[in-house]
Amino acid sequence: MAQKKLTLNTQDKKLAGVCAGLADYLEIDVTIIRVAFLFFTLGMGGGLLLYLIMWAVMPKDTPRIEGGHYQQ
Repeated sequence: MAQKKLTLNTQDKKLAGVCAGLADYLEIDVTIIRVAFLFFTLGMGGGLLLYLIMWAVMPKDTPRIEGGHYQQ
């Protein structure tokens, strides 16, 4: 069983891949994470700061090899 890692998802990203990476890690729909970040940013003001911190801290995902070619 492969161990899950929290990484930036560079394939399904809109800005930096934080929400997509978090959704992959939690195995939920990325839209839920994006709406939650929007809510925390507009409602409480901490969502943007949290997003920027996660962007700086989370490593990028490694490219997946499919058919002998790197997929990025």
